Amino acid sequence: MGFNRPSKIQETALPMMLAHPPQNLIAQSQSGTGKTAAFVLAMLSRVTAAERHPQCLCLAPTFELAMQIGRVVEKMGQFCPNIRVIYAVQGNRVAPGTVLQEQIVIGTPGTVLDWCFKRRVLDLKKISVFVLDEADVMIDKQGFSSQSIRIRRFLPEGCQLLLFSATFRQAVWQFAAQLVGNPVVIKLRRDELTLGAVRQFYFVCESRARKYGALCNVYGSITVGQAIIFCQTRKMAEWLSLEMTEDGHRVAMLTAELTVEQRADVIQRFRDGKEKVLITTNVCARGIDVKQVTIVVNFNLPADAKQQPDFETYLHRIGRTGRFGKKGIAFSMVESRDLHLVRMLEEHFQTEIKRLDPDDMDELEKLDA
Repeated sequence: MGFNRPSKIQETALPMMLAHPPQNLIAQSQSGTGKTAAFVLAMLSRVTAAERHPQCLCLAPTFELAMQIGRVVEKMGQFCPNIRVIYAVQGNRVAPGTVLQEQIVIGTPGTVLDWCFKRRVLDLKKISVFVLDEADVMIDKQGFSSQSIRIRRFLPEGCQLLLFSATFRQAVWQFAAQLVGNPVVIKLRRDELTLGAVRQFYFVCESRARKYGALCNVYGSITVGQAIIFCQTRKMAEWLSLEMTEDGHRVAMLTAELTVEQRADVIQRFRDGKEKVLITTNVCARGIDVKQVTIVVNFNLPADAKQQPDFETYLHRIGRTGRFGKKGIAFSMVESRDLHLVRMLEEHFQTEIKRLDPDDMDELEKLDA
């Protein structure tokens, strides 16, 4: 499996997750820290392999994240004979009355509800471990928080409840309190929120052409394994994809308009290295774990309707690199009128985002050292 030592979240949370009797947990953990392996180990440890029915349920806010968690279950589960996983996600249809024999169910809230109450193939009363990953994302998706709470109500007394979130604004705490009773809480200080393995920089660029020129200079100056570039709109993503393709880059594009099957294919091709650049909107900001990603580019800084920084989205975006302690670089393209967003990000995360001159090739080359 390639594990040499536990990460901080694994070292802290695993004894609680594996305790007897089971303990409920609310934990704050950043991207790329090994939290998925931790709660997967907890699920595997609670499964009775001889019993052929769902015993562990994990909810994720997106199809992509559910599939990624499932891959970790499959990889770690190879050492646990006769334990199987099934995906309760859009596009995976099961006939009403089907008897599920898989012990671990990974899915999104809407499809899990459908399996429970419409198709009646998933009996929540037999679930012994319930995991909810990326709670901060869950409450931002239409209906997902109420669906998760409804699922929680039908779990048996004594079911172990594990909730994870990268950030804990007030709304997330309220959501967590509704779901998890009598929890052990692991929370980070704000200065621990930004990922220490990710160096953060910004360029001041007044047009998309200027931003593209800065991006070309980055590619001409430093060694890029694979890159994820975030755009605010699909139109911008399409323009950038065309420009980079014409310049000879192998580019994939991921937007919410793609079907589930198309999105899965795009991510798998990127994971396999068939494309070196993934251009995406926020659909990919969370949960996509590709170890070869060495740089993340914010072609547009994430901001809300009031032009305030979207702190959580920024954190999840830059967390696509620097996974599990590896080094990564995050670049943000900023117009002069948006410099206040950089200052607010620095203040919020108590970190430095250093300004670079996009035309200073010598300075850019030093980043490769």
